[in-house]
Amino acid sequence: MLCQECGKEEATVYISKIINGQKSELHLCKRCAREREELDFTFQPQFSLHNLFGTLLNESMRGSREALRAAKLQCPDCGLTFAQFSQIGRLGCSNCYGAFQEKLIPLLRRIHGSTRHGGKVPRRSQSSVRLKRELERLKEEMQQRVRSEEFEEAARLRDQIRKLEQELHGGGV
Repeated sequence: MLCQECGKEEATVYISKIINGQKSELHLCKRCAREREELDFTFQPQFSLHNLFGTLLNESMRGSREALRAAKLQCPDCGLTFAQFSQIGRLGCSNCYGAFQEKLIPLLRRIHGSTRHGGKVPRRSQSSVRLKRELERLKEEMQQRVRSEEFEEAARLRDQIRKLEQELHGGGV
């Protein structure tokens, strides 16, 4: 179909408008659509990771002495300051994680729900990895129960851990 405006080029833009119950259709080429300003063909992504980090950091550090102190934190290797990181949303080197650890842990927890990367697991080793993760979780929970002096629950968890360890090492998986 040819463009309804110029009648020369192939219509590649199809516009349907419904105004007060009246439907109108328009078939235009890109050039005519641009001239009529019907559509904007420039693409500007609204979301970027560095904007997300910057927003999260600015929200949590608005106007406090702590914010000023944190902004002065600097990576000893690459020289990136925490203020620069909060603006660009990218760390300068692998040592920045250690330099900004105190500020990154709450940020990562807020974004990912955890500070530990789970990653993906190959299907053939999925069951053993799942068991190992479950063991780690149970051991952490058992330690918490011991600290809070819930010894009966800790003993139950210990028995569950032993059973899973036998399953993992003894031939279950």
